[in-house]
Amino acid sequence: MSVKQKIINGIIEVEGGYVNDKNDSGGETNFGITVAVARKFGYLGAMVDITRETAFDIYAEKYWDALNLDEIEKRSEKIAEELADTCVNMGVGRAGRFFQSALNAFNNEGSKYNDLVVDGMVGKGSIAAFNAFLDWRGDDGETVLFRALNSLQGSFYLDLAARRQKDERFVYGWFLNRVK
Repeated sequence: MSVKQKIINGIIEVEGGYVNDKNDSGGETNFGITVAVARKFGYLGAMVDITRETAFDIYAEKYWDALNLDEIEKRSEKIAEELADTCVNMGVGRAGRFFQSALNAFNNEGSKYNDLVVDGMVGKGSIAAFNAFLDWRGDDGETVLFRALNSLQGSFYLDLAARRQKDERFVYGWFLNRVK
C-alpha cells in the first residue's frame, strides 16, 4: 500500500460513515464527503450510497493531488498526512496557506529560501522552499513544521467555534480526531 493510500484510508476511517446532522455546516456526508463536494466531483447518487472507493477517488483528486502531496510525501510522510487532513477539513487553499505561512516564518529573514506568496497554491516554489527548509533544519525542522501546522489548524477550530456557537459541539471531536 502506498503512503497516499494509507493516509487517505486513515482519513476515511476517522471521518466514518453516513451522517446527516442538521447542526453540521457541512450538511449530509458519507466518509466525510459532503454533498457539495460529491456533486462537484460528478457523483449524483444518494449520499448514503456513495462507495468507499468513490470517496477515496474524491480525496485523492480533490485534496491529495490538488496540493501536490506526492511531492511533500517524498520528504515527509508526517507533513503530507497533516496537510491532507487539513485539506479535507478546511479546504485545499487554507491548508496551502498554512504551509506557506509557516515556511515563511521559518526562513530566517529570507536567507535560506525565498519568501513564498501565500496564495494556497503549493507549486514548485513551495516545494523548493519546503525542501530547502528540511535540508537546513532536518528532523527537528520537520517536527517544528508539524507543530506549527497543528497549531494553525487548532487555532482555526477554536476561532470557528467562537464565531459560530453551534460549532462548539464539534470542536472537542475536531481536536480529538484531528490535532495530533
